[in-house]
Amino acid sequence: MSSSIRLKTAIPGPRSQELAARRERAVPKGIGHSTPVYAASAHGALVTDVDGNVFLDFAGGIGTLNVGHTNPEVVRAATEQLARATHTCFSVAPYESYVALAEALNRLTPGDFAKKTMLANSGAEALENAVKIARHATNREAVVVFEHAFHGRTLMTLSMTSKVRPYKFGFGPFAPEVYRLPFPYEYRGHYDGRAEAAAQLEEFFRTQVAAEKVACVVLELVLGEGGFIVAPRDYVDTLARVCREHGILLVIDEVQTGFGRTGRLFACEHYGLAPDLIATAKSLGGGLPISAVTGRAEVMDSAQVGGLGGTYTGNPVSCAASLAALEFLERNRLWERAEAIGRVVEQRFRCFLDRFPFVGDARGLGAMRALELVRDKKTKEPDKERTDRVLRGAYERGLLLVTAGTYGNVIRTLMPLVITDDELTEGLDVLEKALEAS
Repeated sequence: MSSSIRLKTAIPGPRSQELAARRERAVPKGIGHSTPVYAASAHGALVTDVDGNVFLDFAGGIGTLNVGHTNPEVVRAATEQLARATHTCFSVAPYESYVALAEALNRLTPGDFAKKTMLANSGAEALENAVKIARHATNREAVVVFEHAFHGRTLMTLSMTSKVRPYKFGFGPFAPEVYRLPFPYEYRGHYDGRAEAAAQLEEFFRTQVAAEKVACVVLELVLGEGGFIVAPRDYVDTLARVCREHGILLVIDEVQTGFGRTGRLFACEHYGLAPDLIATAKSLGGGLPISAVTGRAEVMDSAQVGGLGGTYTGNPVSCAASLAALEFLERNRLWERAEAIGRVVEQRFRCFLDRFPFVGDARGLGAMRALELVRDKKTKEPDKERTDRVLRGAYERGLLLVTAGTYGNVIRTLMPLVITDDELTEGLDVLEKALEAS
């Protein structure tokens, strides 16, 4: 097997260090980054930095590149659209690609009922709009979210986000009428089964907020930034039933799980779930910024004319890229590739779990896989310091990774789904070496 990783300099190289110095002078410290290398180009699952070093990418722009970096079909569609029109604003002079993308999402998302779609620019915008729509449709104000969740950095989505540092610290006060349930985090003993879930929800609506005042429950079926924790099927079934009984809209955040990542087109499909509203972004655009809210037609239609939208929402270049990305995804059945990737990663991660005393848990769904690092397997004390060392050891050896988890002790995999078998094996070998050296 020939190596895809090619390192010409120490990491970071001199040009990356030069750019880091410029960044220090020009860019606020509050904008973080997980690696000190500056990208020059990227193709498939490979990223080349400004010093000519070639890295394998297990971060994928934090899950935005399921169809791969510079996917030729996405590039072609976006380039052709750029030559026709860069922007007219759908609220001024609409265009077909917005309508076509809405039609595609209405068809692809779970649920055998009439649906409509609005487009936005980011995952946070999609979720913010989902809450607006749910409140308007139900004439209720309360929103229920979960511990360990991450939904964005706008005021509303930051209020919905659970992790305080670094996301929420110092940015309050936050939006009112946001209530938080414990996430069924099985590794840390936060879930004991369906009966407990029903009792917990009943108690929650007695002590925290009346069910008849709740507009929606917003749930990630696999936590993203929260650490790739998979919601148990019976918990989701119970939650969905309770929502139906109380007229609460169920909003599923598929920003990171969507478009094949979990081994299905949407994570909802693992649960037989057809949510009232579904928020998507990231890999929807094949690397370009775009997001969507898709939901029951009568719910989506509840808002008054002008109540939804924005200057750049559904930009035509991003719409063209999205349509090409979806067509590539469907034609190549990338969710099946994700399932195959997941089997390989799961097997290696189980070996890591057995071999390394500091690997406390190996979990995930499809290609959405994670390792949770701890100081001791019995106490399960999080080990953020070792996690940071593994991250550094990986990029110094040519592998780009990102961490996750409320405690900063989770390593997650978000490699493009077009990664080759040899590239996947090489990346996992590098990760193993980084774990050994940590």
